[in-house]
Amino acid sequence: MRLNRIGLVACVLLSGSAWSATPAPLTSQPVQSVESQKQSLKIQAEQWGLRADEYQRYQQLLKGPRGIQSPGLDPLTILGIEAENDAERRRYAEQWVKAEFARAEKELRFQRAVDAAWQRLFPDMLPVNMAKSREANGRLALFVKANDCPACDTRLAEVLAVNQPVDIYLVDSQGNDNLLRQWANAHHIPVERVRHRQITLNHDAGYWFRFGQGVMPVLLRQGEQGWHITS
Repeated sequence: MRLNRIGLVACVLLSGSAWSATPAPLTSQPVQSVESQKQSLKIQAEQWGLRADEYQRYQQLLKGPRGIQSPGLDPLTILGIEAENDAERRRYAEQWVKAEFARAEKELRFQRAVDAAWQRLFPDMLPVNMAKSREANGRLALFVKANDCPACDTRLAEVLAVNQPVDIYLVDSQGNDNLLRQWANAHHIPVERVRHRQITLNHDAGYWFRFGQGVMPVLLRQGEQGWHITS
């Protein structure tokens, strides 16, 4: 009787070993993974109004020279730059304009809410602009530094004296709103002109590097052909 029990235990152990040594079927896992990747690709593509294959091409372009030459560009811009014909380039350009218009509308609505909040909460403090100057056609854009730039102060005084709408970008503010306000107060930026958006105060987000051609200070004007340095 004891031998029978031992034999039964051995049989169970051997059976368990045999089952554990047999790998579970994995046929469903790759299918789920592929389907998940396809779904993720489709969702990302739809966010930009693209097909999945177009978004996949954008990802491939990021792995090549374009990804190194132009890091951080959005899918529509990269696909437009690398378009294979005029029709394709035009379609991406129109999609980019529509996306940019929607983005600008959202930011302007929020900026108006921020302006109203400034008036309610801190009516005597100089507000910092959050909108980008390219949203206002024909405006001037002045790029200056807060530190070690006497020429910047001279150029600022000249621009303020002209009394034209201008978006002022502080290149070395490092996103610090307090530093930007302190600089504005120290340079006597007219508060009323800021409140009426004749003047806006901005942190530079790479525009000076992109459009300023290394000149400091530099004054740009936006025209039909884009930004250009003005005298």
